[in-house]
Amino acid sequence: MAVILTDEERSAALPALDQTGWRAVSGRDAIRKIWKFRSFSEAWGFMARAALAAEKLNHHPEWTNIYNTVDVTLTTHDCGGLSTLDLTLAQRMDRLAGDAEVQRDHSEPVTCLCELHTRKGA
Repeated sequence: MAVILTDEERSAALPALDQTGWRAVSGRDAIRKIWKFRSFSEAWGFMARAALAAEKLNHHPEWTNIYNTVDVTLTTHDCGGLSTLDLTLAQRMDRLAGDAEVQRDHSEPVTCLCELHTRKGA
């Protein structure tokens, strides 16, 4: 069973993840990141590769995909918060995402390319 991160482990690991766009989730012991890929195919390819990494860890993300956008939340349900599984999966997902754009401000609405195209056409 996974064990929740200690304060020392959090202090050591979370600042580096924050630099890549992972943010704390309000009201939860979880982290979240939003990627915007160039296309639906790139987003789907990322999700397929991330799913294989998650399966190898037996640790699965909470995520949504709308067109080119993938919104991921990581927490370990077994221990009720962040564990080393979340840190490992976050780092692997960062490598797999390549040069995808990262939405760092999670207070902003998440928009995908299809919504932007619709607005331009209006």
